[in-house]
Amino acid sequence: MGYVIATANMKGGVGKTTLTVNLATCLAKNHGKRVLVLDLDSQISATLSLMSPLDFAKRRKQSKTFRYLIDEVINPVPQAKLTIQDIIQSQVCNLPGLDLLPGDIDLYDEFVVSEMLHQQATALGEQDFETIWNRFERVLINNILKPVRQEYDFILLDCAPGYNLLTRSALAASDFYILPAKPEPLSVVGIQLLERRIAQLKDSHGHETKIDIKMLGIVFSMSSANLLTGRYYKQVMHRVVEDFGVEKICKVQIPVDVNVAKAVDSFMPAVLNAPQSAGSKAFFQLTQELLQKL
Repeated sequence: MGYVIATANMKGGVGKTTLTVNLATCLAKNHGKRVLVLDLDSQISATLSLMSPLDFAKRRKQSKTFRYLIDEVINPVPQAKLTIQDIIQSQVCNLPGLDLLPGDIDLYDEFVVSEMLHQQATALGEQDFETIWNRFERVLINNILKPVRQEYDFILLDCAPGYNLLTRSALAASDFYILPAKPEPLSVVGIQLLERRIAQLKDSHGHETKIDIKMLGIVFSMSSANLLTGRYYKQVMHRVVEDFGVEKICKVQIPVDVNVAKAVDSFMPAVLNAPQSAGSKAFFQLTQELLQKL
């Protein structure tokens, strides 16, 4: 059984999706790993980094997105038409070993989930609704991935910013998490908030089962502003080292590189679209560093 790794930060705009798809691509291309990317963000950035909008629209019309699998859990039907194997798009970007479970712009309705769980609690005579909710949260993504978990060396979960049901379920299902960040105060706040949330998640589930997710590393991506204000950048980095320890911060940082941004227009990760660029070389090195950490 391979590793399930979530990429998460409470703050958006920190390079989370870029990190996920480039790391996944490097693992498949340079290290011969079987990798599945699961897009858990309704902005579907990871999906559109690995397939064109036209291809996504076709798959959505055929119900071949992650939403279908969630719908099956929330509103189960006796004979499900599609399995997770049917929905996974294999060899995205024509790269053997790199598969995608496409996200959706409309993933789930929290009210419908609450209603379904309330009915369950009533049927079971369960007075503590929080226990039912926690149980569902813990098994949702875990159970969806179970049929294919043995088939992959790595399953990377691209979480939405914030802390919704799918992010909590992704963290509960993961062995490790990677925290993408920028050396800016708000990004640091996002790191601290996520750490606090994960501690709460472990605590709230602890009486039933142990959630044993560990931080794999904090990955910093730079911006032009960081480079222009060196002393300010050092202050922020010093604060992160104080809070988390130097061993948790990845040595490889992702530099400013227009090629990484441009790669989005080709619906292909930078490491495939511009492999010789500074950003792509950094992703290659980061992948090796993370494999060594594992």
